[in-house]
Amino acid sequence: MDSDNSTSRSFAVKDCALAAIATGKSSQNLKELRENLLAIHPESIYYHFWGSRLRQRFDVPEYNNDFANWALQGLRDAQLAERLSVIDPKEFDGVEALRQELVDVIEERLEESEHVPWSKKEEQFYFIRSQIVVFDTRKVIDDPKNLAETIPHISIGSIFYHFIDARRRTDDGRDDFSTWLGDFGDEYQELATIITGIDPYFDTLLELRRKISLAVNHYFREVG
Repeated sequence: MDSDNSTSRSFAVKDCALAAIATGKSSQNLKELRENLLAIHPESIYYHFWGSRLRQRFDVPEYNNDFANWALQGLRDAQLAERLSVIDPKEFDGVEALRQELVDVIEERLEESEHVPWSKKEEQFYFIRSQIVVFDTRKVIDDPKNLAETIPHISIGSIFYHFIDARRRTDDGRDDFSTWLGDFGDEYQELATIITGIDPYFDTLLELRRKISLAVNHYFREVG
């Protein structure tokens, strides 16, 4: 199937980028972070959890989400950073539930702290929101057997779009590859289950592409 059209058996490979949009909101201390989190656009929370995968950067962040990294680098609060770092966004039913978890963790830290943690002015947290921009690659996969030769050569933007962003576009929260394989009935259900089981959050996009490719190759070697 085209990943945007369930009536077709072909899979149209898309690419994407996340356009970063300034919100005008920033936080210099933990109370300000909490207040901004209560009102910030949902796309900002999405960006600060997932957007780093598509951002070009020259450092290797300690944690997977921007809130945890700021708690460590801006507030110098290692304990808070650890608590924020273990929040796994895919375990929450939508951004609003994720927002509430962030607020709960921050409020718990505020209650147990004698002083409100502050950052230097030049190290404050700037809220960014994202807008996804989708491109047509003109690549089409007509048969699941062709996944093995296609996956290693698609961009990390394609991996982000089809394996991560798809989870908020599909009704059942699955990636596009698994959804497409499901359209072939039971024939590729095992492969769909294997791909679904790959964790999208704790690996880089390059590593996710490698894992999906390995899973597909192993499956088709086993089934002959």
